[in-house]
Amino acid sequence: MNDPKAYPTITRPPRIEGVKTKALRLIPDERGWLMEILRADDGELFTKFGQVYVSATYPGVVKAWHYHKAQLDNFACVSGMVKLVLVDTRPGSPTEGAVNEFFVGSQNPVLVQVPNLVYHGWKCIGDTVALVVNAPTEPYRYDEPDEFRLEPHGTLPYDWSRKDG
Repeated sequence: MNDPKAYPTITRPPRIEGVKTKALRLIPDERGWLMEILRADDGELFTKFGQVYVSATYPGVVKAWHYHKAQLDNFACVSGMVKLVLVDTRPGSPTEGAVNEFFVGSQNPVLVQVPNLVYHGWKCIGDTVALVVNAPTEPYRYDEPDEFRLEPHGTLPYDWSRKDG
């Protein structure tokens, strides 16, 4: 019999203030499958529509860091797997300093809503291209992007390397 005291207690950081998630459901039939991502009647999750886009990420690639002043992002990985990471650097936030990881994609279909002013990015953690769909609340402004960037490595308290164990 295994002694439960021999295993370390896993503590998780608090969910960053304003981050919301929604479990997504695949609806399969003999033709394939359908998965709703975000609906106008999703209660407090849906606020407004800006645009929808898909971003492809090659295996092992990190796309990070940035935040938005106005826009909320609604991310769902519809093919492959990504590790979506959020870092709360908002001064005075009740979760200032918190880092959240979400493993999102084919093995865990979930929508993650990222509030404005929260740094975020992802890494493709599978061996195939990951396709991430975003339905942000604002359309992209080519002349004045609502996007504030940092380098992906060494700028925020997060290490993108795989954690074996």
